[in-house]
Amino acid sequence: MDDAVADLIQDRSRLGRSSTAERVADIMRDRITEGLFQPGQRLSEESICEALGVSRNTLREAFRLLSHERLLDHRLNRGVFVRVLSAEDVSDLYRVRRVLEGAAVRRPPTPEAMTLIREALADAERAAGGDDWQAVGTANIRFHQALVALNESPRLDETMRQLLAELRLVFHVMDNPRDFHEPFVARNRELLALIEAGESDRAAAYLDGYLDHAERLLLRAYEPNR
Repeated sequence: MDDAVADLIQDRSRLGRSSTAERVADIMRDRITEGLFQPGQRLSEESICEALGVSRNTLREAFRLLSHERLLDHRLNRGVFVRVLSAEDVSDLYRVRRVLEGAAVRRPPTPEAMTLIREALADAERAAGGDDWQAVGTANIRFHQALVALNESPRLDETMRQLLAELRLVFHVMDNPRDFHEPFVARNRELLALIEAGESDRAAAYLDGYLDHAERLLLRAYEPNR
């Protein structure tokens, strides 16, 4: 059992006595978002079933759900693998992000969403201080999930959650996580300041530049012979 699967054992309590494929899919999606599973990694049914204490049928249904979300690939006679995203996937993810996050920063912020945004930023800054760049990436993802919560739409929240799980798989393409994540901790602080000041137009413009910058960095990592 590898380290990623071993970490799933602590998630058993989330399943309860009436575990379902949806709950298993939630756990697996969260772990992908946290960077626990690598693109191209083959998933062992036996190990994951043992770690979570679920049946193969339940796990296979969860795998099917996550395949529809473009997080897993079923390969004939080979098994189930964590999906490897393409440069075209990156561009499409950022198109969606501009719509969801751009609309969010133009709305009057709710106290609840602002609390989540501030907490995610504080977690990223603490992780950066401890040189834990995987944790920084996870906190940055939570920051952007909280931004979309400004839209006050459960459907958009769910869409963003799935999108950010895909995005985490893209992050693995970066050779040096610190070089990628570090500048955006400071940029998140600047974006938060604009939102807190009620400068929605400036916040939206700043976000556009922010997302353009991040997309360029990721697409550059996909270039052959870079």
